[in-house]
Amino acid sequence: MSRVLITGGGTGTGADMARAFAASGHEVVITGRNRDTLDRVAGGNIRAITGDVSNPDQIAAIFAEAGPCQIVIANAGVAEAAPFAKVTLDHWNRMIATNLTGVFLTFQHGLAQMAEGGRLIAICSITGIRGAAYAAPYAASKHGVMGLVRSLAHEVAKKGITANAICPGYLDTEMTGRSIANVMEKTGRSRDQAIAALAGRNPQGRLIAPAEVTAAAMWLASDAACSVNGQAIVLDGGESA
Repeated sequence: MSRVLITGGGTGTGADMARAFAASGHEVVITGRNRDTLDRVAGGNIRAITGDVSNPDQIAAIFAEAGPCQIVIANAGVAEAAPFAKVTLDHWNRMIATNLTGVFLTFQHGLAQMAEGGRLIAICSITGIRGAAYAAPYAASKHGVMGLVRSLAHEVAKKGITANAICPGYLDTEMTGRSIANVMEKTGRSRDQAIAALAGRNPQGRLIAPAEVTAAAMWLASDAACSVNGQAIVLDGGESA
């Protein structure tokens, strides 16, 4: 089995992917900035390395410690909402640094050690396909990820390596929990009403389960997906149709 590296592997979708890849026999390396969070997932086939994906020195150290990885999943991300007129440069820079530069650094270091047949997978967002009100910096960072993935796919194809993105709608994770809290604060809605507002964007009327993203990632990492390259696998219940 292959070694899998997952950034942002201590919570939510990253933790779900780590456990699933480990259960299938892979050696898994998870990264993140919070050691306590990582340690709650680590154990058995899962090893934790602390680091910030937006820091070039730290991401280099992560890969030096992890060793060559045949499957690299850039999952770390942050989200903040604000009307465009109130977006500060710090807000903009945070979104770009983690969500786009972090993917660039993760893929560049991962690819440098990757053998033929490797897999590069970015956990993107439906906002990498279309825009969203009050999320211009976040959407811009995710559109950047899609441009990176589609361009990189052409470069790595002759090596048998693929680069793809998974683009879910609102997920049932801690990050969406923060979005729910923000909706409650800004609008005065109850928790149930805030959840319904976000889930209602999905024609199926629900939040996307982390396990659905995990299943897509495991498929992209399999031999069955060897011809899938430069694609956006959209998981949104039909919202973007």
